[in-house]
Amino acid sequence: MDPQKFRPSSAFNSPHWTTNSGTPVWNNNNSLTVGVNGPILLEDYQLTEKLANFDRERIPERVVHARGAAAKGFFEVTHDVSHLTCADFLRAPGVQTPLIVRFSTVIHERGSPETLRDPRGFAVKFYTREGNFDMVGNNIPVFFIRDGMKFPDMVHSLKPNPKSHIQEGWRIADFFSHHPESMHMFTFLLDDWGVPSDYRHMEGFGVHTFILINAQGKETLVKFHWKPTCGQKFLLEDEAVVVGGTNHSHATQDLYDSIARGEYPEWQLCIQTMEPEMADSFEFDPLDVTKTWPEDRFPLQPVGRMVLNRNVDNFFNENEQLAFCPALVVPGIHYSDDKLLQTRIFSYQDTQRHRLGGNYLLLPVNAPRCPHHNNHHDGFMNFVQRSEEVNYFPSRFDPSRHAERYPIPSRPLSGRRERAVIPKENNFQQPGARYRSFDPARQDRFIARVADILLHPRTTQEIRRVWLGMLSQCDSGLGQKLAAKLQAQAVL
Repeated sequence: MDPQKFRPSSAFNSPHWTTNSGTPVWNNNNSLTVGVNGPILLEDYQLTEKLANFDRERIPERVVHARGAAAKGFFEVTHDVSHLTCADFLRAPGVQTPLIVRFSTVIHERGSPETLRDPRGFAVKFYTREGNFDMVGNNIPVFFIRDGMKFPDMVHSLKPNPKSHIQEGWRIADFFSHHPESMHMFTFLLDDWGVPSDYRHMEGFGVHTFILINAQGKETLVKFHWKPTCGQKFLLEDEAVVVGGTNHSHATQDLYDSIARGEYPEWQLCIQTMEPEMADSFEFDPLDVTKTWPEDRFPLQPVGRMVLNRNVDNFFNENEQLAFCPALVVPGIHYSDDKLLQTRIFSYQDTQRHRLGGNYLLLPVNAPRCPHHNNHHDGFMNFVQRSEEVNYFPSRFDPSRHAERYPIPSRPLSGRRERAVIPKENNFQQPGARYRSFDPARQDRFIARVADILLHPRTTQEIRRVWLGMLSQCDSGLGQKLAAKLQAQAVL
């Protein structure tokens, strides 16, 4: 008997029922009792195993991105970018790499409607020949805050009130009144953009700035963009009510059904690039995650296409246990000094170890598809068969060696320890420009959604005036229209 062949897999199911240990089960309908109607015996291992497994079927839901749907497919390079990066999966046009994608909402619980106004996660795991690369992004190109120190507080403000368990506008208005950099994010979230019609008609962004490194060690700053070939679509309030009231899993079902029909969703991957020496020459900090790089100065460059052509085989195994982390990069791609990215490098792997256990990267959906080897033995749920006698490095009894060296960022670092705000905050220029790009009807809808938050009975006049001041700095006309709407409600 080959134990590797018969390790747990539905491909090797026995024709009869068994316990987890493989013992045949001849009756899976009745508990073991004393007599026909007697009490149940504690020795009924089959019953206690069944109940114990059922009691543990649910793992802790994600603190954020709890509600999501996944699909599988491939990425194909369509344009040569080998002059920018030595990443193996981007080595030449025509190269294909398997991947899995998870789309999600951010703030709300696992069973919440997919029509709620909320950012959407857009996370892609590339199973490359050099290990997994996780591009963990959103459907909005910017974020609320620029420093991860604020992240737990930000999430708490957006989550339900811990006393009432109700998401309340006054808490959101209060917290973000202290963070003017959030105005750019709100011009997306409170715009029509805030409720995508489904996952297929949704753009994706790496959000952060990363670094591409070529074989010669040359570094290039980069931002990643996913463009759906079927275009973008959004739901307005009345439409969202109808769709969400009909099917609270509409986006998950749309994704699943479209793939089942053979209408495979597809996105084009584009990049924006910048020479590192240019970074200080703009009116904004290119590493500031609350900013976009203007496309007229940094045009989108096509790289490849992503096609989702397979649904998950098991929702729990390939969605709930699917785990992403922006720390997972491959040679040729590296982190920038973006403060929020630097925080997420730790936070994501830490939360996955809490949620799934220390060996979460051994789970099939998270494990690399390339050969891999290290001495990370043992721990909870380490199910890999290990027969080595040497579990240390280096050893003359083990031929394992270091991998070939590859280039990493080599810029010298200097400075003193300090907790500082970036010099170029420039919080209002880009959100003002975005607001002015809306047509009048879209501007009115945006103002109505802002007012809805500020009109919460517990939002104070001080908080309203702070928001009014921030949005007036974005655009004076926006401030005037918002003030008129608030005055009409006699709250200013």
